[in-house]
Amino acid sequence: MRALSDTVPKPVDPRWSDLRTRLASALVLGPVAIFCVWYGGWAWAALLLVAMAGLGGEWGRLAGIRHPYLLGVTLGLVWLGALLLGPLGGLMCLVVLWAGAALSWGGFAGYGVPYAGLAGVALLWLRARPGGLADTVFLVLVVWGTDIGAYLAGRLIGGPKLAPRISPGKTWAGSAGGLVIAAAIGAAFAAALGGGWEAAFAAGVVLSFVAQAGDLLESAIKRKLGVKDSGRTIPGHGGLFDRLDGFLAAAPVAALLALCVQGGVTLWQ
Repeated sequence: MRALSDTVPKPVDPRWSDLRTRLASALVLGPVAIFCVWYGGWAWAALLLVAMAGLGGEWGRLAGIRHPYLLGVTLGLVWLGALLLGPLGGLMCLVVLWAGAALSWGGFAGYGVPYAGLAGVALLWLRARPGGLADTVFLVLVVWGTDIGAYLAGRLIGGPKLAPRISPGKTWAGSAGGLVIAAAIGAAFAAALGGGWEAAFAAGVVLSFVAQAGDLLESAIKRKLGVKDSGRTIPGHGGLFDRLDGFLAAAPVAALLALCVQGGVTLWQ
């Protein structure tokens, strides 16, 4: 006769309860994103269009507008303006469409246009510039490193909460772990390309810090609206805003760093 302990499943540690679903989603979506980053051109542009339109639809639902997809169409027009007119043209379209969305659906709904649109314009330009592949990969590695480092350090170490009123699950240990791991990954990537790791480490710290700030901003918005997730688009992660909040904040900063060093030189030089 089998012992009772052999028949009753062991309870899952709540710290890791979502790990399997998160890994499954990452294994599906990760290769797609990596291919689009590497290939560039139409693949990268198409990925950004899908992301921007999806983010617009999510924001429209959060804002409670009658036809949320129209905000997705609005973000698609920002994408089209940036694709056809370049970054300055894209920013001009963003400002005009932001005003139009605010007048049509209210101020909160309008904020979704710059929230998602600015990062989309930045990412289109960043990948298309000379040296853009290295810059975009660096940004992706730093943001992913931030998420992974914060997740692991927060659950393994725990400790005091970072911002309990905004996001009760985040800890100071997780934030520090995400910062260090992201910067170390960025430095290792730069060293692998034959560049100086010191400047890359510093750039990684800046982008990781901004990505975490973007994460907290999105958490504050959800707390204000009284929702747990921005949507249910990605199993284990929630909506697109839940998954891309770090990119939305870090991408414009990465573009500014790249703009400072001009074309042909990586953004951490």
